[in-house]
Amino acid sequence: MAAKQHGYSDDKQAHINRLRRIEGQIRGLQRMVEDDQYCIDILTQTSAVNKALRSFALSMLDEHLKHCVAHAVANGGDEAEEKVREASDAIARLVRS
Repeated sequence: MAAKQHGYSDDKQAHINRLRRIEGQIRGLQRMVEDDQYCIDILTQTSAVNKALRSFALSMLDEHLKHCVAHAVANGGDEAEEKVREASDAIARLVRS
């Protein structure tokens, strides 16, 4: 059985690379705390990490809308309603974060 194709599959390696960069930023934050860096510098880096995560989330949402939701809407029925609801819920979570 073939694996299900997700919207991000074509750019999977780019997403993995992006997440590794974010992981490196998180480790940098940990080192900053371990090294007793200045609070404002840590907060500045924390803001950069948050921005990187939001940007990643938005790119995933964009791909989900273009692939999964568009495919479900084209097919119609209950799946379309479910995918639109899932996307709306995901957008609400992003807005609240």
